[in-house]
Amino acid sequence: MKRFFFPLFSLLLIFTLTGCRPGSDPASNASRSGPEEYMDYYQLGGSFELPLIGATGYAAVNMLVLDTDSNILMTLNAGQGFTILSEDEDWWYIEVNNARGWVVNTFCFINLPDIIPSIVYNNTNTYSSLFRSSGLDIPNITGMALYEGKDFNSRLGREEFIAPVLYGMAAKIYAAQKAALMDGNTLIIYESFRPAEAHNELHRHFSDLVERNPTVRAGITAESFNIRWFLAEAPYNHQRGSAIDASLAVIDSSETRSTGPYLYRHITAYTEYPMQSPMHELSVAAAIMSSRIYSRSADGWHGAEISPKATNGTLLLFKYCTEAGLTPLSSEWWHYNDIENTALAIELDITGEFSIENTYSRPPW
Repeated sequence: MKRFFFPLFSLLLIFTLTGCRPGSDPASNASRSGPEEYMDYYQLGGSFELPLIGATGYAAVNMLVLDTDSNILMTLNAGQGFTILSEDEDWWYIEVNNARGWVVNTFCFINLPDIIPSIVYNNTNTYSSLFRSSGLDIPNITGMALYEGKDFNSRLGREEFIAPVLYGMAAKIYAAQKAALMDGNTLIIYESFRPAEAHNELHRHFSDLVERNPTVRAGITAESFNIRWFLAEAPYNHQRGSAIDASLAVIDSSETRSTGPYLYRHITAYTEYPMQSPMHELSVAAAIMSSRIYSRSADGWHGAEISPKATNGTLLLFKYCTEAGLTPLSSEWWHYNDIENTALAIELDITGEFSIENTYSRPPW
């Protein structure tokens, strides 16, 4: 009952503060361009590489869908997916189960590959987890598929990883990717949303290993750190949709592809930068800073001492992400939070107690 009431209250608050109410059905009047009219969406003034139209969104909490007169059509369950038809300020007009209506977009996840296809997506946790600690395997975790997270994406015409984040975080990720592209580089996103069930299993097996193995225990407690800095209990920011695990690569080759009337860049080959530790190495070897910085502080990392273990690749990723408004996690060079959207997620009680296994994407028109 709590989760149902809060979004309803928030919807009424948005009506009051912004005066914004759902309007007419914009999709009913949409015109489609022919394939000869290919366009680059960002160069035309769009917010991302591809438009939101036709992208997949997901409810981050149980939330209401309204009709054009602000009547309640249905309730979406947390994690339920839909197709975005248009955007009007804080609202998305969506299609779900052959019905159309309006939702508040700040309560939603967006699937990143649908709007930022130039990023390389490689969620190893969906097919062979890289998690280790002090170079040692975590039993029942390392090399295992921790959850489902890949689907055929009709928008891109291929199997692609699903990478949901809170919609408000997407613009910051794109700012980091734009900066990387300018230098001939690209982000590699290894993980965004992680279901609570998978995270809890990971935490349980990692905690058992820490308890049993003194080498692993020493590796997470050096330099004033502890287990919570490498794997906090759920809900954490991966469950809230306000964190990404990312690396960086030099683009070796790319090609121009199209979807609907739009062009986009697809990376076909890349060379990952040498980083200070392997991805998902849970020990102080991965710490980008020499001491722990409160993870919910938006600016606590300013002026902090960078670890001497940091490589040029680590530092370049740090530059792109922090200048885009993302906040580093001092214990993991790959982990970046969106503090603003973390606060929203905590307020909304987003816990990630659901799975996301399907996309509902279409080519934009």
